[in-house]
Amino acid sequence: MRKVSLILICFLVAIQACKVPPELNTEKSLALPTTFRGDSSSQKGPSNVVAYRNYFKDSLLIALIDTAIRCNLDLQTANQKVFAAQSQFIASRNAFYPGVNAAISTGVNKYGDYTMDGVGNYDTNKSPNINSDQKIPDPVPDYYVGLNTTWEIGLTGRLRNRKKAQVNRYLASVEGKKLIRTQLVAEVARFYYELVTLDAELEIIQSNIQLQEKGLEIVKIQKQSGRINELAVKQFEAQYLRTLAMEVVKKQEILSAENRLNTLVGRFPTRINRKDSLNVQDIPALLHTGVPSELLINRPDVKQAENEFKASAHDLKSVRGSFYPSLTISANVGMNAFKSALWFDPASLVFNIIGGLSAPLINRNAIMNQYRQTYAGKNTAFLNYQKVVLQSVEEVSTELNRFQNYQTVTGLKTRETKAMQEAVSISIELFLTNYANYMEVLIARQNRLQAELQLIEAVKQQFNASIFLYKSLGGGWQ
Repeated sequence: MRKVSLILICFLVAIQACKVPPELNTEKSLALPTTFRGDSSSQKGPSNVVAYRNYFKDSLLIALIDTAIRCNLDLQTANQKVFAAQSQFIASRNAFYPGVNAAISTGVNKYGDYTMDGVGNYDTNKSPNINSDQKIPDPVPDYYVGLNTTWEIGLTGRLRNRKKAQVNRYLASVEGKKLIRTQLVAEVARFYYELVTLDAELEIIQSNIQLQEKGLEIVKIQKQSGRINELAVKQFEAQYLRTLAMEVVKKQEILSAENRLNTLVGRFPTRINRKDSLNVQDIPALLHTGVPSELLINRPDVKQAENEFKASAHDLKSVRGSFYPSLTISANVGMNAFKSALWFDPASLVFNIIGGLSAPLINRNAIMNQYRQTYAGKNTAFLNYQKVVLQSVEEVSTELNRFQNYQTVTGLKTRETKAMQEAVSISIELFLTNYANYMEVLIARQNRLQAELQLIEAVKQQFNASIFLYKSLGGGWQ
């Protein structure tokens, strides 16, 4: 009865050890809106994201992007991550097959005369049942050459889910590379048009410097004639010096932007070839945004987060499979002898095969802790996926509205600039005929400079909105 009770207890413990915890469920995903905020045309057709070669109109920019794709260090690092993920996938796939190792060894053993092995070998050599080749030398050499193998048969889905997880991680790394590439295209385009904008602002500043220099000469002459005092001269001089300082600052901004752009394209600082002027006609046409659900297909960061979530889900299933019994088969075959002359004799052939079924018992708590950690990782990946989807819809809505609003701003700033240019001409004429004082001239010139710079900034914002809308819709892979 004691033996029966002991066997029953062991059986119950084994059953308890094999009991698998219930699968944990992830919360439902966010419901995507049907349209983007501020987009009245999103239902007219699918998004028309195209390759950057067809999207941007500037050949110098396209050549710069091509160089960046070849030489950018972040993109080359992403290539290595894809290669590493591919290697991990191949390793997980090879886990389904038995591992075979070749082994060759030699050694020698000297047994004492008063040991079990020593007495046994001595007695064996006295036996009439063995021939001269079977006599055991003293000391005893040992020669072995053969193959060893171990094979875990995936009955619980642990290996299968591990493989699926690595497949999804490989796909996530590919999407990560696409994401870096899309970001790189957007950053190169942004810095390129930043440079063109800075050039235009520098040209405006230098043009105003010439006007202010002439104005300073005029007020000096008028001061000599007694029409104005020294205060007016100093005010004109201060405005002139302030604009000269703006010129120096703008040149430094151009240098910094050029250096940053050179780093993006993977080369040391040098001058960037670019257009001479900022033209509204070069702004790419507004893209059809489609519907928010298309972001799940087009955006590489959304697909990357989705694959990471799928990988974590397979990780959880793989760990869950660790609670079940696993079947392992070990075997080896080779030639083994204690005489080198008999090493490759057919009679020296040896082999063994062992099959075993094992289930967690004492280490069950360790597996449970791993299961909980993997569950937390799955939830984290799920929440990150939802966050990326949320941000993607936000980015499209923001950039779409920014593009449309700055179109309006550009039109208003164009009219304001024209009015301020006329105001400067009128103020000078009135000043020369004593119908306006010098402060009105200074204010008109300052307002003209600000209006011209703000117009350039509005045009730049249109370029940026078109660039980031292109990026937020997923960019183009080719």
